[in-house]
Amino acid sequence: MAVDMSFWSSPVSEEIREEGRAEGRAEGRAEGRAEGRAEGQVLSLFKVLRSRGIDVPDETRTRIESCTDTATLDTWMDRALTATTLPEVLRDEE
Repeated sequence: MAVDMSFWSSPVSEEIREEGRAEGRAEGRAEGRAEGRAEGQVLSLFKVLRSRGIDVPDETRTRIESCTDTATLDTWMDRALTATTLPEVLRDEE
């Protein structure tokens, strides 16, 4: 039994594949930018905490480093600018 494979090598199929590749590249770039922003925020947060004399234990350092939510990192940074303790910076919202 012969199978018609002409669709897979047609201009239409190539266009569809290229659209998928372009979407994948765009998504990858967006994810990379978001990860880069989060990493930059984490580094800035550590710098502010260090400059304010707030010690960050390893367990908490890991928690901060694993955070990818830029809104949370923004909140922590805002608090770090005036906080005197680490719990003030990382407190949960009620």
